Amino acid sequence: MDIIHFVADLRARLQREPNNVFVPTMGNLHEGHIQLIDIAKPRAACTVVSIFVNRLQFGPQEDFDRYPRTFEADCKRLRDAGVNVVFAPDEKEIYPEPQTFLVEPSDLQHILDGAARPGHFRGVATVVLKLFNMVSPHSAIFGKKDYQQYIVLRDMVRQFALPIEIIPAETVRAPDGLALSSRNGYLSAEERIEAPRLYRTLREAQAEIMAGACDFQRIELHGMSQLADNGWRPDYVTVRRQADLQKPAPGDRELVVLAAARLGKTRLIDNVEVNLEP
Repeated sequence: MDIIHFVADLRARLQREPNNVFVPTMGNLHEGHIQLIDIAKPRAACTVVSIFVNRLQFGPQEDFDRYPRTFEADCKRLRDAGVNVVFAPDEKEIYPEPQTFLVEPSDLQHILDGAARPGHFRGVATVVLKLFNMVSPHSAIFGKKDYQQYIVLRDMVRQFALPIEIIPAETVRAPDGLALSSRNGYLSAEERIEAPRLYRTLREAQAEIMAGACDFQRIELHGMSQLADNGWRPDYVTVRRQADLQKPAPGDRELVVLAAARLGKTRLIDNVEVNLEP
């Protein structure tokens, strides 16, 4: 496994490969990331994983400085997983000058997580486009836990006509249902016991919709109150279309229930898809 820190060295290394598949990460790797790598490996001769904590997608009061950085442990996991190339640039390598050219996503960036984190998806889209230009993959893997991020990046690739296939991966969960996330490490022992309620709330909403319920506003308000009654500070529990995360219209069959809420100082997100029979 090659560990590379500079763009010029990365491009020189990848010139030797017939094709590559890319898994962008911010490090602090867990089993969810390893699943992305397992999906990636059969798809190309070379699997590239990046580790870069992107300041551009963090708000001024967010956790950029305390975001967990575990580079040595990450490299061991990646080596064990059979990764070929790790690209681990520093901030000056990705942003050698102030980033005045930015990728401005559609109005999708202003709803849901975008409403709670202004500028977040602009920062995500900008750094991912830069990484795509550096790695030149033919495909890239993104987890569906960050559902809105997946939709934003899928649409960016389509609208810019990038020759990259965006492949979504299912959410990996702990045995109690909690979606794996690097931010789970912020939870106290008591909060960790409470945290799976977010997934249970989503599953309850999913079951109601599958049983024929179509009063989505009632389902959303019930989910919000369930969380609030148990010490959470919910940003949203909402039912949306999978295709574009807009509110469902009558007859829509492919839906997703999404939630974001704070438990203590930790903000958790999750979602479950709902595919109704025609």
